[in-house]
Amino acid sequence: MKNVSAPLLSIPEKEELYQQIADSSDETTIIHSKQKVLYINQSGAEFFKASQADLVGANIVDVFTEDYRDLITERIRRGMEDRTVGELMDTTVKRFDGTRADVELYCSPVEYGNTTAIQSIVRDMTAQKKIARELLQLKKEVSTPIVPIIDGLAVMPLVGSVDGDRSNRLLDIIPQKVQGENLSCLIVDVSGIYNIDHVVATFLYKIDQIMRLLGIKLIFTGIRPELALKAVEARVDFSQLTTLGTVKQALKLYLTAN
Repeated sequence: MKNVSAPLLSIPEKEELYQQIADSSDETTIIHSKQKVLYINQSGAEFFKASQADLVGANIVDVFTEDYRDLITERIRRGMEDRTVGELMDTTVKRFDGTRADVELYCSPVEYGNTTAIQSIVRDMTAQKKIARELLQLKKEVSTPIVPIIDGLAVMPLVGSVDGDRSNRLLDIIPQKVQGENLSCLIVDVSGIYNIDHVVATFLYKIDQIMRLLGIKLIFTGIRPELALKAVEARVDFSQLTTLGTVKQALKLYLTAN
């Protein structure tokens, strides 16, 4: 029986076949050579909030945020010169509408038609990363330590950023955590809070009012001058709060009064 070999595809036919396959994928697929985008599938154009025509010819490095660009440039160089596969990595990209997205990036050397190129697969991980961050933050909040010092007195350090959502959760969590501790006074050290704004100022005022209703006196330590200024701007009356510079000073005040 006579063997009949399949006809060889022309360069344009090879590129068209590749594009047909890539366009059937839901994942962002980009072909680039010497940092220039040669092709991006429709899913990728939709992800980057632009048309395929706008993206073809663009510099692939420009879509990555500034802190990743040197790493991406070196990764592309190794892929082009050494034909090295770029293993899966986490990075951040900028989309054409100005938003950013957390992604997983995988790169492999390919031949696109007769062009030596790199195929990059970009997987959107924004939702998953957001959930992971929220779970980590919640874990930190739930595990916010209340450290007993002596009978009736404990210290609770607050660390990190306090935005509106975290403020509301802390207003629920802190009263629950002090239940059963038989406290008359709680020293709240805020020196580890690194955002200084009206949200923090309002939170301190609210938690003080809540704890007063529970019969627990709060002494705040580590309040920086910037926070006091923000309290004034937000019309939060800090004069009702007991504030001292350090936990040591607060402890001395409590022992003197008791």
